[in-house]
Amino acid sequence: MFIELKKFGTTLTSRQMGREALSAFNPILNTLKPDEEIIVDFDGVNTFSPSWGDEFLTQLHRRFADRLFLRETKNPSVVATMQILEETGDVKFRIRK
Repeated sequence: MFIELKKFGTTLTSRQMGREALSAFNPILNTLKPDEEIIVDFDGVNTFSPSWGDEFLTQLHRRFADRLFLRETKNPSVVATMQILEETGDVKFRIRK
């Protein structure tokens, strides 16, 4: 499964919006096959905050850790947020080119 975060907007900043995005996406996640990978793409996202990321990505990681991959990005907002989430949330996101 390929998740384009830009479908949720280009400015992903609030905890509430992250929670709502995950809630809206849960029905699709529930249809995943047991061995299906999830690849998250940040292309088109301008601003990505730790609060939104915590509510969406950290929760995905808790549920699908071994099947979750993040597309490599050079977006400074995304890179900084991923570092914060890994340090504070005790998670390690796997990056895929």
